[in-house]
Amino acid sequence: MAQASDAPRQPEVVRQYVPLSEERLSQMVPKHPGYLGALAPANLNAPRPPAPINITGTWFIDLSEGFLHFLFGPPYPQFGPEGIEALIEAPLAQARNETYRDSIGQCYPPGMPMIMTRVWPHAFIQLPTAIYMISGFNNSVRTIFLDGREFSNPDLVVPGYNGESIGHFEGDTLVVRTKYMEADNHWIDYGIPVSYDFEIVERIRLLEDGTVMEIEYIMTDPQMWEGEWRSTKRFTRQDYTDINESNCILAYNANLPGTDLGRDTAEERGQSNVEGVSDDE
Repeated sequence: MAQASDAPRQPEVVRQYVPLSEERLSQMVPKHPGYLGALAPANLNAPRPPAPINITGTWFIDLSEGFLHFLFGPPYPQFGPEGIEALIEAPLAQARNETYRDSIGQCYPPGMPMIMTRVWPHAFIQLPTAIYMISGFNNSVRTIFLDGREFSNPDLVVPGYNGESIGHFEGDTLVVRTKYMEADNHWIDYGIPVSYDFEIVERIRLLEDGTVMEIEYIMTDPQMWEGEWRSTKRFTRQDYTDINESNCILAYNANLPGTDLGRDTAEERGQSNVEGVSDDE
């Protein structure tokens, strides 16, 4: 391509590469002292009993009884002051046609358990050592370790919105315990907060010849509510879809009626892009 005479001349780029030592290269890779990663061949090929169920597949929350079944209550436990505030303030904000604690609309991760029921399917890939979940909503990755490891040292672990999940089988039920979850801008349902003591136990079964996955959620947070918060969800196998790239970019959220940025667009439309769901839902 001819270059105009008054255009800047492309400079020659020369870079000086300095080799890194083996020690420095090793430091760049986070490691688990004392045990193998889930994808290490020696771990994958280690002798262990076959898994009684395999949930590999693409799954979508069953909303056949109504769109609001993406929520985890009611029934609700007895909340402390923060949860009670959310139950009072959220419907008042909806009555004003406003969102409430719109952290997801500001590109915060939904976190557990809400990532499980966000609209768009999830891909589950089950290996002998771990189950990898990829969310179609924002490509959030969740790993459920099955290789017998213990939870990370609480003094060293970095909390995450999906937490750290470790599973084992009880008969044909996969039991998963998740803890070490980030509490900042981490809500359940309409703005119900969690603390760093938040934990979830999931009991996962396959039903109807493997076409339905049922998950019972048993959630505890002694800082935020009394006793157990229980909710059971069903997911249907979706064999004619795949998980594509999805990024949370604030400008994109102007097209999502459930966000602050998308509110004006939703008001002009008069209805969200979910069939039969009005803005106040």
